[in-house]
This record gives sequence, C-alpha cells and structure tokens, in this order.
Amino acid sequence: MGILGKHTVGIIMGSKSDLEIATEAIKLLHDFGVQADVIISSAHRTPKKTSEWASTAKDKGHSAIIAFAGAAAHLAGVVAAETNVPVIAVPIAATSLAGLDALLSMVQMPGGIPVAVMAIGKAGAKNAALFACQLIATNDIALYEELVKYRRKMAADIEEANKALTL
Repeated sequence: MGILGKHTVGIIMGSKSDLEIATEAIKLLHDFGVQADVIISSAHRTPKKTSEWASTAKDKGHSAIIAFAGAAAHLAGVVAAETNVPVIAVPIAATSLAGLDALLSMVQMPGGIPVAVMAIGKAGAKNAALFACQLIATNDIALYEELVKYRRKMAADIEEANKALTL
C-alpha cells in the first residue's frame, strides 16, 4: 500500500502510558505506507519541547499530526497553536472520568485554532490514522485507492460474517 516514507504523520503523546493507544494509529498508518514520526512530549511538563516540535512540523514534512492525551488534555490545542499542519486529537481514558474529561478539553478549542477530535481510546486512534490518510489522499490518488479498498474489505467482511450466522 503506498511507498513507506513518502508521507509522514507526526504522532505526539503526552505520556509514555499513551503508547498502547497510539500504537493502533501507528500500525494503521504503516499499513497504508505512511511513516509515523513519534515523540513523547507534555504540554504541561515539557512545554518548550512541545512548542519546538510542533512549530517545526511542516519543516519535517508532516502532513498531519495526531495528538494523544488524557486528563486535562491540552496537548492537541498547544500543538495546533504552534502550527498550521492539521491536528487530530485522540482522548485517552486516564482518569476516573474514563476519557470524558480529555474529550471535553479537546473539543472546546477557541475559534481560529482548529483541532479535529476523534473518539476516546483505540477506536479514536484508528479513526485518527484513517482521517490523516484521507487528508493526505486528497493529493495522492494511490493512497486514495488504498482507502477505497480498505472500505470495500470492511464491507466484504460484514457480508462474510452474515453468511456464517447460524441462528
């Protein structure tokens, strides 16, 4: 599927504990031939590092950025404030609020600093990777065709599951 390294998506996590969820996106990006540039950097604990990384995203060739964070979850907003590269946020269930706190933090961006927000957890990670691929595919017909094949396979898998039903 595509040429590995032709396109790059930045992956930023606020904590090492976010890696389990982020791996879902990284694997899917690689399946589509998209390279992931992965870093751990906190909006609160390493703000200068986060700012420097985000402000150089375009120079590094990132077509999109996926930000993973839990709790207060300011990471995606901080990153979006430092770049015009599209930012996709994935909330992580890191507190007793099961990710709802992160989701609400991410979707309340002020007008002028957009952040696309996905579902909480692994489903959100997969959708973030697919959304990043869709953004890239607006200028890459080969990647677009791979996304078409991916959706067709999902539909075919459902049809196979229906055939296997014995009730």
